[in-house]
Amino acid sequence: MSAPAPLRWQTARIAEVREETPRARTLAFDRPAWPGHRAGQHVDVRLTAEDGYRAQRSYSIASPPGTPRLEITVERLDDGEVSPWLAGEARAGDELELRGPIGGYFVWEPAKGGPLLLLAGGSGLVPLMCIERHRRAAAPEVASTLLVSARGPADLLYDAELEGSAVLTYTREQPPGWTGYARRVDRELLAAVAPPPEQRPRCYVCGPTSFVEVVAEALVALGHHRALIKTERFGATGG
Repeated sequence: MSAPAPLRWQTARIAEVREETPRARTLAFDRPAWPGHRAGQHVDVRLTAEDGYRAQRSYSIASPPGTPRLEITVERLDDGEVSPWLAGEARAGDELELRGPIGGYFVWEPAKGGPLLLLAGGSGLVPLMCIERHRRAAAPEVASTLLVSARGPADLLYDAELEGSAVLTYTREQPPGWTGYARRVDRELLAAVAPPPEQRPRCYVCGPTSFVEVVAEALVALGHHRALIKTERFGATGG
């Protein structure tokens, strides 16, 4: 079998920008040369300054496979090199470079089945939202539980889309009259909302390193199968 062709940078034009939170935006690109992607993959984004300096970062794909546009959601890091421009200055019509899709571990497709247990911390929701959107469109019969941990309502991505379809927990600030969870995700919270281990749910965990480690350890402690727990994490740097 021949090796896959190397990924190449391609110029992409921003078709639409949508504000998600005060610190995050979704950027949509028309994709005439896009080869297609699997739910859970990511792309590299490269910016080039007027003096020739280049900076690149990886961002999860938010749009599900088969949609006419490729979308990423970027949260601004104040000390970042790429995210401040993407999440604050980029406009429709601007061009940048993309390379991808990348990744084959943290992916889901209907043939894998379910049930699904999707566990997101902060902007770790992005690839999980891609998986959930793909499930809704391609395999609605597959049961899914989406648990999202956010600092407060102002930090919650895709809030309108998540309303009534996800379990939310706010760790620092709750909306007025909130009666849901107001705590960090731990073993007790997972035991209350997750499918039982006997159902062998496919677990996907994405978020800051500390969140991912705590959640993955709690899932194992509850009896979930290690082979069915996939994790993706990000640190405090790299924006």
